[in-house]
Amino acid sequence: MDNLTADLILCNANVLTLNPAFPRSQLVAVQNGRILSVSGNEAIKELSSTKTKVIDCQGNTVLPGFNDAHCHVIAFAESLLTPNLGPPAVHSISDIQDEIRKLSQNSLPGSWIRARGYNEFYLAEKRHPTRWDLDEATTTHPVKLTHRTGHTHVLNSLALELAGISKETPEPPGGMIERDLETGEPNGLLYSMSDYLANIVPPLSDNELEQGIELASERFLSLGITSLQDASPHNDVRRWQMFEQWKGQGYLKPRLSMMLGVEALNQYQEQDFLSKTGSSQLRLGAVKMILDETRGQLNPPQAQLNQKVFEIHQSGLQVALHAVEETTVEAACSALEYALQRSPRVNHRHRLEHCSVCTPAMAKRLASLEAVVVTQPAFIYYSGERYLKTVSEEQLEHLYPIATLINTGLKVAASSDCPVVPPNPLSGIYAAISRTAETGQRLLPEERISPLQALWMYTMVAAYACFEEDIKGSIVPGKLADIVVLSGDPTKTTPGELKGLEVEMTIVGGEIAWRKNA
Repeated sequence: MDNLTADLILCNANVLTLNPAFPRSQLVAVQNGRILSVSGNEAIKELSSTKTKVIDCQGNTVLPGFNDAHCHVIAFAESLLTPNLGPPAVHSISDIQDEIRKLSQNSLPGSWIRARGYNEFYLAEKRHPTRWDLDEATTTHPVKLTHRTGHTHVLNSLALELAGISKETPEPPGGMIERDLETGEPNGLLYSMSDYLANIVPPLSDNELEQGIELASERFLSLGITSLQDASPHNDVRRWQMFEQWKGQGYLKPRLSMMLGVEALNQYQEQDFLSKTGSSQLRLGAVKMILDETRGQLNPPQAQLNQKVFEIHQSGLQVALHAVEETTVEAACSALEYALQRSPRVNHRHRLEHCSVCTPAMAKRLASLEAVVVTQPAFIYYSGERYLKTVSEEQLEHLYPIATLINTGLKVAASSDCPVVPPNPLSGIYAAISRTAETGQRLLPEERISPLQALWMYTMVAAYACFEEDIKGSIVPGKLADIVVLSGDPTKTTPGELKGLEVEMTIVGGEIAWRKNA
């Protein structure tokens, strides 16, 4: 076969290449899983043979595949197998009780009931359920009800007993057991205790997880997502092996960059892990650390944080710091400064995950550190109403200030943090350009960005955030042929019309991985 003969050609397309030197074209040719040529329709004769598959895009828009720069693949897979007790199906604690009652009637006594997605803001009672609320639904089944964020859980009395959590149980490191103010008894709410519960609640079976991963893979592909960056703090060598197996068996088709939980850093250093992490299908990403203020103080403490970030930095790895509140963003900045002052390093690309509340001064500080911010525009869409009613005016003024971050010179990548919100990039793009919540309310409209900037966040900058901009993020000869075909052009539609765009086709490595109505 001639070197210029394509395996696949997309023609009659509106190609948005995300390559400033050649921003639009009509035809994309693919050979051996990579982009061969980007040109006008007239090149089809010289690029094709009788063996070439030609797809007439009929004017539809072709883009680089979307790259979700911060998500939780296994949690998303589990969520697809777990009853969702969030809005709009559930409106009250009474509704939650009814659903758990139904689940208990179809389960053997003593078996765990898992449910997820509740959002106290949208419950009629405007509060979290408690152990006693769940006890009214069942006392014969241990129940774990997970908040929409994944960071808070509610257990009924039987589940608390099985977990060994009582009045005498001390507060765990980094977590918090909420208690009745008068008796001191746990009321069932557990904050930042997922690791603890993982050792108590039986995991899904291998077959169930495989089923969930297949469902998740299909969902990602249907949304035009060809690359994922898994940010679970629980990721370790065992998780790597699971992903390796799912990739090998074809259950997970989008490419994956797996962050490593900070607790697994020793595993990585001891097992010569680096030699196994170079594939374009599966590679190792940053080391993930969570900063929080669960009990009103920084966890981990600043000195400990500084030392751990310095250790990761010195080892040559990238660090990804989960920082939501202004104080944790500031702590993350201080830790990065500590590391870089002691061991300067160019192109480190250390990341701040979320960076939800960020003042202009803090944005400048981050820019001076050449940090990468990975944020979630879709939170504005799915949670905007709640932010407007519950976030203080002082914080609201600097909430997800995407335009400020970009204008300060920061590289800003976009993500979903799914399953916290659905992983649809088009919802995030809509939110970034309109600053409009699902309810129609506006949130800091001055922080709007252009459709092209929003697309960059989900493609080129997402690839940059994990050192893959040389093979992903734009439609350029030589790069991986990871492509999404949309029903319209996001740069030429109104925000309202953009919400109605659909994914027509998703291509991974030159192979059609998903097609609408196929």
